[in-house]
Amino acid sequence: MKELFNKKNLGRTISFALVILVYLVIEVLTRSIRMPRLFTSLLVPTCCYIVLALSLNLVVGFSGELSLGHAGFMAIGAFSAVTVSGLLAGSVSNPILRLVISIIIGSVLSGIFGLIISVPVLKLSGDYLAIVTLAFGQIIKSLINNVYLGFDDNGLQFSFVTNNLNLNGGKMLISGPMGATDTAKISNFTSGFVLILITLFVIYSLINSKYGRAIMAARDNRIAAESIGVDISKTKTLAFVTSAILAGAAGALYALNYSTLQPAKFDFNTSILILVYVVFGGLGNINGTMFATTLLYVLPEMLRSLRDYRMLIYAIVLIVVMQITNSEKIRQYVEKFSKKFFKKKGASL
Repeated sequence: MKELFNKKNLGRTISFALVILVYLVIEVLTRSIRMPRLFTSLLVPTCCYIVLALSLNLVVGFSGELSLGHAGFMAIGAFSAVTVSGLLAGSVSNPILRLVISIIIGSVLSGIFGLIISVPVLKLSGDYLAIVTLAFGQIIKSLINNVYLGFDDNGLQFSFVTNNLNLNGGKMLISGPMGATDTAKISNFTSGFVLILITLFVIYSLINSKYGRAIMAARDNRIAAESIGVDISKTKTLAFVTSAILAGAAGALYALNYSTLQPAKFDFNTSILILVYVVFGGLGNINGTMFATTLLYVLPEMLRSLRDYRMLIYAIVLIVVMQITNSEKIRQYVEKFSKKFFKKKGASL
């Protein structure tokens, strides 16, 4: 028990405990009382955006690089999963197994693209890196926007820019700007909960390993890190590819929660939104990122009844909370509280 509450593992323990507790509370509520449809419809997307924000924090917070192309990796995972799920619908009747296979393939393909993109991209830094990753996200969205993909008895058929597919009793999987239509919805809240746990495990395992320490050393002082033998290129590539894999998995889960999904969803606004979640929660702060993502994603939906005032209130909340979190007095209070908490735990254990 003492190891669970030492300084190194306390954050990890709190993260897993919070996620499990929230999941149990929501499951009890949804099973015991009739929850509004709006509430239940937000569960899976919220889980997806939490995974996306955590994965981006790995690049922005722990690696120290500004990436604005996260929606591109999300799109790759999303439309890959839709394609795989559609192809397996006839042969794999178990929706859970089909979901797992789709997520794995979507995340692997996103990781491959992340590895390919990281070669030229990570040679840049700062604003240049941000612009190039933003361009990458737009390229992916534009490519998917022109893809026509379907299958029939003759197998998988593909067309680009114009739809000249001749499907004999087959099914369209991706229809250009219309995106994926008539997709089987096989995602659920439990799968989102499991994906968050896997993401936390991957991120904590990485940042607490020697590779994670190398990533943060390169972020804090590149010259000093290189002088002690840290391979800057490999460490940043590891963080970037891991982030892409997790983003692809989140995109796959997200896509299989809707019957229709358009490529326009994955534009640069989505990338900026995920970055806002990360900054709002604190760079390198995993628990803060999860809380901020949940709040900022759910809040606009809960304020829909206010109509024209909805986004005004949302913007005010953003400004006020950012001012509070950047207050030196509040930061000192939190540090003081943390020290007292550690002392109490050390005394009791």
